[in-house]
Amino acid sequence: MRETGAISAGADLFLELKGHRLRAGFVKALRDAVRSGRLAPGTRLPSSRSLAADLGIARNTVADSYAELVAEGWLTARQGSGTRVAVRAEPRARPAAPRTRPTASGPTYNLLLGSPNLAEFPRELWLAAARRALTAAPNEAFALGDALGRVELRTALAGYLARARGVDVEPGRVIICSGFHHGLQLVATALLARGVGTLAVEAYGLDIYRDLLADLGLRLLSLAVDERGARTDDLPPRGGVGAVLLTPAHQFPTGVALHPERRAAAIDWARSTGGLILEDDYDGEFRYDREPVGALQGLDPERVVYFGTVSKSLAPGLRLAWMVVPADLVPDIVAAKGHSDWVSSALDQLTLAEFIASSAYDRHVRTTRLHYRRRRDQLVAALAQRAPGVHVSGLAAGLQVVVELPPGTERAVVDAAAREELAVSGMAEFRYEAADPRDALVVNYAAPSGTAWTGALDTLCWVLATVTRR
Repeated sequence: MRETGAISAGADLFLELKGHRLRAGFVKALRDAVRSGRLAPGTRLPSSRSLAADLGIARNTVADSYAELVAEGWLTARQGSGTRVAVRAEPRARPAAPRTRPTASGPTYNLLLGSPNLAEFPRELWLAAARRALTAAPNEAFALGDALGRVELRTALAGYLARARGVDVEPGRVIICSGFHHGLQLVATALLARGVGTLAVEAYGLDIYRDLLADLGLRLLSLAVDERGARTDDLPPRGGVGAVLLTPAHQFPTGVALHPERRAAAIDWARSTGGLILEDDYDGEFRYDREPVGALQGLDPERVVYFGTVSKSLAPGLRLAWMVVPADLVPDIVAAKGHSDWVSSALDQLTLAEFIASSAYDRHVRTTRLHYRRRRDQLVAALAQRAPGVHVSGLAAGLQVVVELPPGTERAVVDAAAREELAVSGMAEFRYEAADPRDALVVNYAAPSGTAWTGALDTLCWVLATVTRR
């Protein structure tokens, strides 16, 4: 398009003019755009002045072409409402899309892991925080910014994590990422660059993280998990393993906290071997019947990478997470990010910073903690009354419990639940070279909405009572 000195007004309109006859080419291009449906009926077209300036042609050419298409019935022109595509100008029929088999709409009830109750997201408080953050945001906040993330969020997180989780932190060691998966990928990439070849993982956990590490080229060593958490005393004492991934506050999915002796064993291992502990503070905010378990990172900030996220406390769709890393690892993480920096948007970071600084985050966590505790109590009471053949563990914290089943019944229970339109996970789904296979369900009691919770609980109890009775 030809550049003009004036700024044209009106909507943008792409037209490809072909041929030597300018007016005829313009009329054909506009007629084809309407006929094909690219310009829908009722679409308001730019004024003749602004479109002429955009296309670099005479205004009279545009005005005359509009008049011709109005006369043909392709366009309408009314005083005060501009020129629009005529409603009667129906686009030509498009080829029918190939027919596909209908897909299932999904289960009626969902007790799968991975999400809190999304209906509890504090929309009004979040919107208010976003408005305050946007009003106060400096102009440079809308540039690409620091690879570590917005300093406002890193500062707010440093204060919150030190106060609420016992993390030894300063803003310069906080790195914002778009989720735990993203953060783990960055750290694993940095470890590989340092020559680390083997990483230990808990024998129960999410396979997507094990697959991520393996796909990057790391060898994995499995650590057994029992009633005291991961067996960190089994870590090789003399090299061979460069890092270990742990969920010490609330082991996923068994729900146990890492025993103090094993916390100490993990730190001793890291110090003696130069290894690194990757601490996933899974569900760290949600504890019910016990005192808070502080972050392992506080015991040795230079040997622990601490991961946190709002995926359970607020919503996974926000894609907001963070790492607190040893000072000497910060440049390696920045290098791992490279030129494809996948961090969340600056506005979302500023909003979360304001949400934390205004204490709205603390209030929301306390409110949802009470809500989820009531859910947990309802689940335990219902199972005790209606499915007394099962045992429930992992109760003290988190958003899920483990429902222990009679040996050999896990697959039958999961299948029976699916037939009743209830989605629930079996413990086998999370097992990785475990020495102690066990039959159990892992039940997320937080996820269902208020209207779905009663039906989900009734269905679960019925399935458990029916199958275990057999």
